[in-house]
Amino acid sequence: MPLTPVLTSRFAEERSWTIETYERTEGYAAWRTALGMTPDELVTLVKDSGLRGRGGAGFPTGMKWSFIPQPKPGETPTGPAAKPKYLVVNADEGEPGTCKDLPLMMADPHSLVEGVAIASYAIRCHYAVIYVRGEAVHAHRRLQAAVAEAYAAGHLGRDVHGSGYDLDVIVHAGAGAYICGEETALLDSLEGRRGQPRLKPPFPAVAGLYGAPTVVNNVETLASVPFVVRGGSAWFKEFGPEKSPGPKIYSVSGRVVHPGQYEAPMGTTMRELLAMAGGVRPGHELKFWTPGGSSTPYFTADHLDVPLDFDSVAAAGSMLGTTALMVFDETDSIVEATLRFTEFYAHESCGKCTPCREGTYWLVQILERLVAGHGTARDLDLLTDTCDNILGRSFCALGDGATSCIASSLKYFRDDYVALLPADEQGRLGRTLHLEPVGAMA
Repeated sequence: MPLTPVLTSRFAEERSWTIETYERTEGYAAWRTALGMTPDELVTLVKDSGLRGRGGAGFPTGMKWSFIPQPKPGETPTGPAAKPKYLVVNADEGEPGTCKDLPLMMADPHSLVEGVAIASYAIRCHYAVIYVRGEAVHAHRRLQAAVAEAYAAGHLGRDVHGSGYDLDVIVHAGAGAYICGEETALLDSLEGRRGQPRLKPPFPAVAGLYGAPTVVNNVETLASVPFVVRGGSAWFKEFGPEKSPGPKIYSVSGRVVHPGQYEAPMGTTMRELLAMAGGVRPGHELKFWTPGGSSTPYFTADHLDVPLDFDSVAAAGSMLGTTALMVFDETDSIVEATLRFTEFYAHESCGKCTPCREGTYWLVQILERLVAGHGTARDLDLLTDTCDNILGRSFCALGDGATSCIASSLKYFRDDYVALLPADEQGRLGRTLHLEPVGAMA
């Protein structure tokens, strides 16, 4: 299929991360265009483009921007509208298999900085923070250098390009907690507190950073904004389906010939992406894969032709998430893979709520018992029951995500679990499953 690089169009340029390369390839042209528009016009443009958040939830970006309370003309602002506005960039990428934001920040950090500037102007904020995962030291340093270059070139700071608009951008390193990828936990971390999710409502649009109206956007989302401004909403909609348009970076890893980042329009299928990645390694067959990272329900070979956009993946029983496509073949144990993912969530649980704190711990214990060959037939029901007591009952989506791989693996590969049981337990399970009602054979 013919592809037109957009988000990755500068990746192959020499010293692509420098401002010289960025401006030579039309960088910051969208920022100058945006400064000639009104904030409301920018919000409408992004709304019309159909750009949806690339951090996992897929919420419409322009709509999120429009939720920020703004003063009404001719009136003295009160309440949230009277407070400062903030933009926070969620660059805390840390879910297993997810690797799209870090390459973008490393190869083309100025696309993010320009997107931050345009979004800040659109929501009328004068202070933006890029929150980078603590372990990503290289990305943190590269972003700091890009922000310094943008200040020196007059793209940030006081009276940007004579427009009268002021904007300061800070690059902040977190302490390496997966939970800080949840937007309210990220805000607590920024304020110097332990990263734990907040009760919503109020939502960040009303009471976010320092209790003021705040927009939290993902890296890839904001890096898309300059292209929307330059190309227009109609151009952006040429990529992908109507309800999930735009270019997308897909992270393909695992048992493929050429793992890596592949940019393609939203709605591209896994079959097409596998072809780009050289297919499953020679001599092996696809067994299962994740459409959006470890927190999304597994897919199988039967789902290869599902369009990878938010609505199509949801309709097929999973979530697009962060488009982290981890590929497993017939040599991989789905139970062991699920155990590794569950260990991650148990380790990264912030401990705030009982269902997640205790539930993920018990899920690990059950899965370890099964993998070691010491499980019982009752453990399969216990896994399902524990997942049911976490799903929808945890304080944030971490608990829900921890159950996704378990529930879907039992749905599609229950026999793999049964095969790990001792022979006597398999026999007991078989008798339970195949018990016929009285008279059924008559």
